[in-house]
Amino acid sequence: MAFDSTQQALRAEMLLEYAQVEIDLYPTPKEITAGCALSIQFPQGSLRLVKEIVTSEQVEIRGIYKRSTAGEYDSISL
Repeated sequence: MAFDSTQQALRAEMLLEYAQVEIDLYPTPKEITAGCALSIQFPQGSLRLVKEIVTSEQVEIRGIYKRSTAGEYDSISL
């Protein structure tokens, strides 16, 4: 998950940790254009819960991406 601001990245980190979602802060891949150098990685199985939290708490994100087998990043719709 990529962000346009560090503030939103840290807010999402706090909300997801509170919901006990296993996350890692990670540098935003250069292939993803974002205003923030931080991204959050989480397990595929947590996608539904992450989407619910982002939507209900109105976290501003650039997008959620999944790395394809070709090494590219595909956007996942909310």
